[in-house]
Amino acid sequence: MKRKQIVLTNHSKAIAGCILLAVGFILLIFSRLSQTFSNWYSAGIYPLWVNSLGRLMNLFPFSVAEVLLYILVAVVIGTAIRLIVRAIVKKDGKEQAVSWLLNLFLLGSVLFFLYVLNCGINYNRDSFSESSGITAENYSPDQLKEVCLWLTAEINQLSGEMKRDEQGVMVLNGSIDESAANAMAALGAEYPQLAGYYPRPKGLLFPSLLSIQHLSGIYLPFTIEANYNGGMTDYNIPFTVCHELSHLRGFMQEEEANFIAFLACIGSSDEAFQYSGYLSAWSYCMNALYRADYDAWEEVRDGLSDSALPDLKANREYWVSYDGTVAEVANQINDTYLKANGQEDGVTSYSQMVDLIVGYYQQPREGS
Repeated sequence: MKRKQIVLTNHSKAIAGCILLAVGFILLIFSRLSQTFSNWYSAGIYPLWVNSLGRLMNLFPFSVAEVLLYILVAVVIGTAIRLIVRAIVKKDGKEQAVSWLLNLFLLGSVLFFLYVLNCGINYNRDSFSESSGITAENYSPDQLKEVCLWLTAEINQLSGEMKRDEQGVMVLNGSIDESAANAMAALGAEYPQLAGYYPRPKGLLFPSLLSIQHLSGIYLPFTIEANYNGGMTDYNIPFTVCHELSHLRGFMQEEEANFIAFLACIGSSDEAFQYSGYLSAWSYCMNALYRADYDAWEEVRDGLSDSALPDLKANREYWVSYDGTVAEVANQINDTYLKANGQEDGVTSYSQMVDLIVGYYQQPREGS
């Protein structure tokens, strides 16, 4: 009887897993075929998950997804060892092994389904640039230089106001959670598509988990959490948390998340957020100017305040310290993942925020 119950349970797991996979794939395919469906889902259905699961996860001060990952790894390894020992000692355990594998299959199916609901479909919605009217157009090196000069001037004005350590590196002062929520809420008042509830961003308990992958942050669709790497240079953190929070509004394209983060930071009442936004954008735009016109890059670079240099140096040294095979593999996986979700340029799409910043800068300003 017991064996029969195990067989029936295994069949139920297999069927449930297959159904979740099938429904998930159908939703993904349909969202790619119909942008109308993707827009409807992203605006009408997806916010329900943010307002329910997102609020529930917000009750925990730590990353629930991170803790669950550690528990899952421990359970999987422990169960595998137990089954291997049983197979060697008692010469049985075949049914238990099959049940264990089906448990993993069902878990994978549930995670895939959650990914589709809270992330996958959103890749196919209207872009933020389309809905906001900020377009990315071709521009000349001179126009890019003008933008870089603007960013440099803003950084120079703010850099001297930042709290710094004995090495001159910026140190965050105050609540990241509150400032991030306020920054995104203020941006949501200007762009209705960004309005809504924002759970707190959470630093990982073990930020090296992201550092070895050269990741500054990650959005976890399984728990609807915006996680960031608290070990990196502080000026990166405000920009990163706003980037990850933008994913919670359903904007998954990386260049758009970067651009939204830029807008949120420079519009914040917190000067540390402003500095983070301008300096992060400066790095991307200067890299583009370097490739387009080295002489112009050198001219603009020489105009950057000395007080900002320790931040750039510390940031560079931090990521170099984590260079290695793991970072290379993670980068390739991320590149493949982005391309599979319609971002043809893969990881280079992050830098395409430059196009949007130039378009934003060229827009008419009030009073101009």
